Amino acid sequence: MSDASDLFGGNTPSPDDSIRPVRLEDFIGQEELRANLRVYLDAARERGQAMDHTLFHGNPGLGKTTLAQIMAAELGVNLVCTSGPVLERGGDLAAILTNLGRHDILFIDEIHRMPIAVEEILYPALEDFKLDLVIGQGPAARTVKINLEPFTLVGATTRIGLLSSPLRDRFGIISRLEYYTPEELARVVTRSARILNIPVTSEGALEIGRRARGTPRIANRLLRRARDFAAVYGNGVVDAEQAANALKRMEVDEYGLDQMDRKILSVIIEFYGGGPVGVKTLAAACAEEPRTIEDIYEPYLIQCGFLKRTPRGRMVTARGYRHLGLGSKAAEQGLLE
Repeated sequence: MSDASDLFGGNTPSPDDSIRPVRLEDFIGQEELRANLRVYLDAARERGQAMDHTLFHGNPGLGKTTLAQIMAAELGVNLVCTSGPVLERGGDLAAILTNLGRHDILFIDEIHRMPIAVEEILYPALEDFKLDLVIGQGPAARTVKINLEPFTLVGATTRIGLLSSPLRDRFGIISRLEYYTPEELARVVTRSARILNIPVTSEGALEIGRRARGTPRIANRLLRRARDFAAVYGNGVVDAEQAANALKRMEVDEYGLDQMDRKILSVIIEFYGGGPVGVKTLAAACAEEPRTIEDIYEPYLIQCGFLKRTPRGRMVTARGYRHLGLGSKAAEQGLLE
């Protein structure tokens, strides 16, 4: 067990400081992506040109927004942030593009949700740094070309399959963010605890990392809640015991599954004989939105081997049965060898 006096390891920054890293060297995990991004950033800086348009895709909470902020900081340019659903009209995007400075970065989160009419305005802007606007209506309408400063578009999406091919093909860099290992998440927790002035042991950090669903955003959330329980029921130090107790109180099990994860598995087993069942039917039975199940819960359940997709619908695996303590029921249904 780590000694409480060595929990912070050096100077303790203010709790008000952001836990997002601002340098690529401080970004934990995604080793191959990070190494490649370093090359792209250094090459763009040496050429004195805007970096190629970049698309980050992966599950929520893995660091897509953070990487966009790091890119802007490393290149010493401004970062303008927006999101796909906010850009309802072409004029909204045109206003943003015409106000970008030289080599600035425009970050569009959930870019796959951008309306097609707005998306089409991006095409000449991405390729030629020009904006084609139609002024007026009917026979009096005319097209005006506006030159733009060279800029970099950084898009982030959780569903790259919903991105149109013309838009996807205009990105020079496409990178996928993978789930984190428990050890990487323990490093994330330790770094965040140092910034937030939360005393945490290495064992406590690993306990949180093991149950954070491979996602830094969830690890940081669990750290804050474990701090609360440690302050009320312990001595304020988030060690392995305090972390385990806090996560148990929050109904987060040893695999990181929460109440809704277990409900999804239980509903499929109890109501539909283990599946297959369609996602819309499953969502209605769980009183949850189909998209939430597809984007938030389902990927991790599949990653853990508890759920599988088939052409006919979702099915609980034998591993999922065993996790819920229903191994005998799986045997009855012929799921166990």
